[in-house]
Amino acid sequence: MSQENILMNSYQQCGKVSRLNSFSHIYVEKSAVNFNVTRNILDKFKNSTIVYIENYKDVFNRARQDYNIQKRTQNLILAVEHNNFLYKGSDMCEDFGQENFYYSSSILNCAYGCEYCYLKGMYQSGNIVIFANIDDFINKAVEESKDKKVYLCISYDSDLLAFENVTGFVRRWIEAAVKNKNLLIEVRTKSTNFKAVKDMCIPNNVIFAWTILPDEVIKKYELKVPSLNARLNSIKLATQKGVQVRLSIEPIMKIANFKDVYRKFVDNIFTALDSNKIRDINIGAFRVKNEHLKRMRKLDPYSNIFAHRFVKINDYSTYENCDEIEKYVAKLFKNYVDERKVFL
Repeated sequence: MSQENILMNSYQQCGKVSRLNSFSHIYVEKSAVNFNVTRNILDKFKNSTIVYIENYKDVFNRARQDYNIQKRTQNLILAVEHNNFLYKGSDMCEDFGQENFYYSSSILNCAYGCEYCYLKGMYQSGNIVIFANIDDFINKAVEESKDKKVYLCISYDSDLLAFENVTGFVRRWIEAAVKNKNLLIEVRTKSTNFKAVKDMCIPNNVIFAWTILPDEVIKKYELKVPSLNARLNSIKLATQKGVQVRLSIEPIMKIANFKDVYRKFVDNIFTALDSNKIRDINIGAFRVKNEHLKRMRKLDPYSNIFAHRFVKINDYSTYENCDEIEKYVAKLFKNYVDERKVFL
């Protein structure tokens, strides 16, 4: 299979093949060379120029990088993570009542280009890091859950399902969940690539959480991301297989005719999907850490996201009437599902 076809298959959920990244360069840490993940990825991108490096941070964290330019022509960095396999879940994220809430980042950065994404305020680089030692991430999660229930989100700082044809990481996590019922794993995604794992026996302790927003918001704020209808088709495929499915309605973005847009959006969802097959729904207005928002404004001062007033709450910023927005959208969903399934 050619490199172009691999990319097309890997990122076909983006819906805009002409914008796809061909990884002209792949930077490889010398310590990552002998991992199967590294070898498999390099076999898929034989036309890329390979540059061997000592430490991924020398490339990813260097000063004076142009995030916006790199994002348009992303390169790949293959590395080894030595310490940070699990993080305590952020209080900005919904924990769904789970006591031991963690997240794990085996890939840094995303193939998509959402205008509101906090990653552009978090990282110096627009390039993508894949940690080849996925076994260490999984083993740490298994160890942490040895004598307690653990809720683990594996797809916060990237979209693992979108990269599945390149890495196979989601498959590995599902295999781990089959063997360890103390692990409750969430795979958050905007992709339509569920078919990459559809052949698997996916246990109930794996949740696929699709982030969905109205098409009007997608067209305005979400570059290279599948349409609402495309995502709903993928969600339907998962529900038909009996997979645990979560709908993540965030970040809610302000837009003209807000109430009508979101009312039609919710109606469209449950025209396409059986509400009884949805595990739960989380809802959250746009919010971002103050330090990340400052960097986002510097990168793109004329972005649409800055057309509305923000308020600071502790160390993050959000819309000044975020509670009103969230409650309105939650009420729309409660017309279709039990209110106990809706989390704010």
